[in-house]
Amino acid sequence: MAKKKGKIRKIRRYRKPLNLNIGMMIFVVIFIYVVVCVIMYFQTSHIVRYEVKEGSLAADTIYRGIVLRDETVVYADTAGYVNYYAWDGARVAQNDLVYIVDETGRLSEELESMQLGENSLSDQELDEFKNEIVNFVHGFDAGHYSGAYDFKYSLKNTVSKLANANILKNIEDLNAASGNSVINRFNAPATGIVAYWLDGYEDLTAVNVTEDVFDNPEYEKKWLSDNALIEAGDAVYKLSTNENWTLVVPVDPVRGAELQEEGYVKVRFLKNQYESWAAVKLLTNGDGNTYLQLSFTNSMLTFIADRFLDVELIVEDETGLKIPVSAIVQKEFFLIPEQFVIPGGNNGGDSIRKQSFQEDGTLSSETLEVEVYYFDSETKEYYLDSSILSSGDNLYDSQGEETYTVSKRATLTGVYNMNKGYADFKQITVLYENDEYAIVKPNTRYGLSVYDYIALNAESVRDDQFINQK
Repeated sequence: MAKKKGKIRKIRRYRKPLNLNIGMMIFVVIFIYVVVCVIMYFQTSHIVRYEVKEGSLAADTIYRGIVLRDETVVYADTAGYVNYYAWDGARVAQNDLVYIVDETGRLSEELESMQLGENSLSDQELDEFKNEIVNFVHGFDAGHYSGAYDFKYSLKNTVSKLANANILKNIEDLNAASGNSVINRFNAPATGIVAYWLDGYEDLTAVNVTEDVFDNPEYEKKWLSDNALIEAGDAVYKLSTNENWTLVVPVDPVRGAELQEEGYVKVRFLKNQYESWAAVKLLTNGDGNTYLQLSFTNSMLTFIADRFLDVELIVEDETGLKIPVSAIVQKEFFLIPEQFVIPGGNNGGDSIRKQSFQEDGTLSSETLEVEVYYFDSETKEYYLDSSILSSGDNLYDSQGEETYTVSKRATLTGVYNMNKGYADFKQITVLYENDEYAIVKPNTRYGLSVYDYIALNAESVRDDQFINQK
């Protein structure tokens, strides 16, 4: 007996009904909102504000200059061993003994055999040594290590001259013993200050100074050693006969012009912190660079052993409102003659009368409130925004008798003020600026005041833009 086949039924998965969770929905909405806000935040240009405060800026006034004097190089007439008796940097009168030349070398041998005792120096001589050491310690700059060698040679010559002075009384005995004059005296040809070094710049003048003078890898300061063997015609010393001297420094043309306008400037020498006033002259030399010639009438003796000096020009710091340079912007305005701007409008502001046409074509005028951004007291012109004016507009004077066609434009320097919640241009007068900050004239009629808020970055702001402050 055959079995009866039953019906085959399909099994379907049971779908649960959608059960909305209100907490989950709120979380999703908040998450989407936060994501949108973050995206908008990074896509929006945020304006950072800066509070205007009083301050000052000091100009970069440290310079390295070259010393120029009236220097006469004196040459030897006789060959032999030279021995100096005038101190390096000593002031000598005409016909004072400066050096002797020992033709035989006997004086040199006596100097070598001579022993200076522990107490052989006087108090004055010890003070000279102390002053040399103190000046070297205070003026030494590791960046110019050659100064250490200058100090070494200076002390060496000082010691030799002390020894020479002690045996000067024996010179006549040496000449008598030899039967003839083998030791020759040489006196100063004129009154001046003695120096025992050469560098080839003795004849250099201020107008011939170039950039290569300050950056010369072959520059060498040659010290003239005591007890050295010389030939006739060799340089033995140099004599500076004039107390007047100059220091030439490379300078920015704009800054140099400002200093020249002052006439005189106070100079601080970094070597010893000595201060002196100098007359100022601006030079444009053959290499096209600008140099400042500082002329002094004293203290030449103090720096007789120096060719290059680091100095600070002491100028008055500019004081006013201190703002970042990034906040400064240039904006163009229309220039309107004084008689076409009516002071004291309905709201206490200024206004203009602009020519217009009625619907029937008849000529008329309308009074518009305007904001004045600057008034030039020399040209008697107001600076007005171009948002309500266009080139070719005609204006009436207060009496309605004269007309003026708007066309003339000019640019003002200013910042965007944020006090009112929108970008409001304010004209400024920059007194001085460097790479980061500017000093602005305070309390001007159309300018800034202390504690005003301005846009830190002027490039991120548009005129009359609503400020989303940060």
